[in-house]
Amino acid sequence: MEDMWLKVLILLWKGSFAMWRLGFFFHEMGFGLLSVFLPLYIMSLEHENGLFYIGIISATALFLAIPASFFWGYICDKTRHYKRYILLSFFASTILLYLFTLTVAVSLLIVLYAVLSILHVAHEAPKNVLIAELYSHQDWESSFAFYEGFTEVGWLIGLLLGFVLSTFGFGPVDTLLVCSGLNLVAFALSFLLVKDPAMIFERGLVSIEKTLDFASRGMFLAAKIMDGLPNERLKKENVKAFGAGLVLFSLATSILFTPMPVFVSSIVQAAGFPEGVVFAIFVLNSGGAVVGYAFAGRRSSEPSGKRNLGKVVMFRSFLTFLLIVALQTTAYSVGLVTGILVLMGFAYALFLVY
Repeated sequence: MEDMWLKVLILLWKGSFAMWRLGFFFHEMGFGLLSVFLPLYIMSLEHENGLFYIGIISATALFLAIPASFFWGYICDKTRHYKRYILLSFFASTILLYLFTLTVAVSLLIVLYAVLSILHVAHEAPKNVLIAELYSHQDWESSFAFYEGFTEVGWLIGLLLGFVLSTFGFGPVDTLLVCSGLNLVAFALSFLLVKDPAMIFERGLVSIEKTLDFASRGMFLAAKIMDGLPNERLKKENVKAFGAGLVLFSLATSILFTPMPVFVSSIVQAAGFPEGVVFAIFVLNSGGAVVGYAFAGRRSSEPSGKRNLGKVVMFRSFLTFLLIVALQTTAYSVGLVTGILVLMGFAYALFLVY
């Protein structure tokens, strides 16, 4: 009997660790919905120059997120306060997304999005600290995989919301209000559930290049708003090579995936399907990533994962080539693109965790 109660207490204790993620779950729901909606919304406002403005928005977000991530990473470690920056990020996202509903001027949307990119990355460094301090170093990889998989489910549900809203004819203002409301829920849950670590201990046991880590997370998070790509962890191996590879990889993924909702929308319309199918395709892409995180999390303790990283990169590169070809074809293009995006989501999840 005592053993049973002990097991119950252990489960409750572990569950309390996991509760802090709920706010991030709803936050990802909001930005999952926004990731596909915003490029399509801009294209509806600017038919001729829409891709140009999407590129400007993405480039501006990346450019501003890099120094911002340095700043937030430094200041949260300097002050030893982390919860306040998570709350700042979610509350700022709530207000700024609401302000999106008050204008249809693309120039003003660019300004609002630039401010959003600066404040939005404020939660990334504190989130990394929570993962590092709530779990032992040996559990970091599996905890990271669980966090990414859990929040990816939130991202997927946000895409499902986009499909439902599009199917039932909700307008742009309604969709933006839903995005804002989801971030408000994230703010409320984080206010109640997130606690600052009592002591900063685990990170002192392992040498981590924090500055590059925060910068990379800022870059990938800004891109994630537009294309749904999560970010990766940095280990101290060859830092210069990693930094160079990071820049090239970020550039390549941004060029390909920033306008991806627009490209997918064009082939969906050419096939005669409703606009909601665009969200459905990205739901499947996100589902592939969820499966990838679950698979990688179960194999996180196996050394073979590290050895297979090169194979994963090559496989994803091959899928990128196939995706470009599939976007140019007319026959069965929707099915081909959907299948490739599902496999790319799975491969990218393996890449991040390994």
